[in-house]
Amino acid sequence: MKTSDLLASAVANTFRSKLRTTLTVLALFIGAFTLTLTTAVGAGVTDYVTKQVASLGANDVFIISGGAQANPTDGPAEYDPETSTASDGTSAGPLAAGGALTEADLETLSATEGLTKVSPVRSVAFDYIQNGDGTKYEFTANPASSITKADLVAGEQLSSGSTENQVVLPSDYLEPLGYATGEDAVGQQVSLGLTDILGQKHTVDATVVGVAQTSLLASGAGINQALTNSAADLQMAGIQTLNPRYAIATARFDASLPAQDVSALKQKVVDEGFSVQTIQDQLGVITTVIAGIVGVLNAFAIIALLAASFGIVNTLLMSVQERTREIGLMKAMGMRSSRVFALFSLEATFIGFLGSALGALVAVLLGTALSAGLAAGPLAALPGLNILLFDPASIAGIIILIMAIAFVSGTLPARRAAKQNPIESLRYE
Repeated sequence: MKTSDLLASAVANTFRSKLRTTLTVLALFIGAFTLTLTTAVGAGVTDYVTKQVASLGANDVFIISGGAQANPTDGPAEYDPETSTASDGTSAGPLAAGGALTEADLETLSATEGLTKVSPVRSVAFDYIQNGDGTKYEFTANPASSITKADLVAGEQLSSGSTENQVVLPSDYLEPLGYATGEDAVGQQVSLGLTDILGQKHTVDATVVGVAQTSLLASGAGINQALTNSAADLQMAGIQTLNPRYAIATARFDASLPAQDVSALKQKVVDEGFSVQTIQDQLGVITTVIAGIVGVLNAFAIIALLAASFGIVNTLLMSVQERTREIGLMKAMGMRSSRVFALFSLEATFIGFLGSALGALVAVLLGTALSAGLAAGPLAALPGLNILLFDPASIAGIIILIMAIAFVSGTLPARRAAKQNPIESLRYE
């Protein structure tokens, strides 16, 4: 029997007992459906969190603040007027764990081997944003914009080397400022108002280069270094501080460094008396929690698949018993035992394919509709979140996994069929 004939025969034999096959396929369908949905949830949430964390900074950047890395179990630290941020009005913000940085600290960091482009993050407080002569709206800028990567819906990322004042607007600013879409806003000029330390009002113009989804982890619009410097200089009204302090600083490192070398470089910075974080530090804890939750959900799907595997064994064992005389006839006509084994193994694999393909297909159809409904309803406050993200490679992997489980489950009945003695099989009643 040719391989093509073997395949055709396996498919035809699968539907001999339609009810029994349907029940077995249904069990696999439930497992495939559940596994596809849970995998899509994990992919969707991970994708969203990754984009959100990217708004905190790039992967080749250390975020550094004054003060050694704190252990939360050590209790409060003793007050030190040299490092306290309360006395000079600086605030470390959510990314920093220690006190303010001085010019001497920046020089120390610049001299640290492995660190490049050490730059203080200057804080700028804007009063409002205005489009032409329209209504003024409150406006907040993300102080770490120079190292962030926005989740864009239109336009492009900020240019760190540009001398043009640039801004990336959160998408919820579009309608108030009179823009119908993100594309309409890109390239337009907006005015930003601020007040200097002497109480004088100023405005600075900026070009909208992009529009981003609102970030949960890094609030405010994105502004490039040129705009930050222009606004900060205006805010200081030309007054030079004798001992300037900065909440945090950023330092670049070689992104191609192995993980152990990055850890060693981080330890070197800590040994200098600073606190340091990378984006991976912040992303790692979140993704670990997500992976744990998705893992538990996947466990239920695997249990369903294991239960279905026993159904396959039962289905094929009954099929072997019912077709004993047929097996004996095939072997008497010269069909090798290996071919008999392959025939029943292919039947099991085809049952696995039916259950997994149908389960994955229905999961994608229902999941896509459910995701769209949730995005427009309960999850509307989380723009950019696609709660169910279906990856073709993952779906293909699920189908192959279930087919492999079905094949393994079918080996016992297939072996029993292959070992049938043709004479005894022909006598079977």
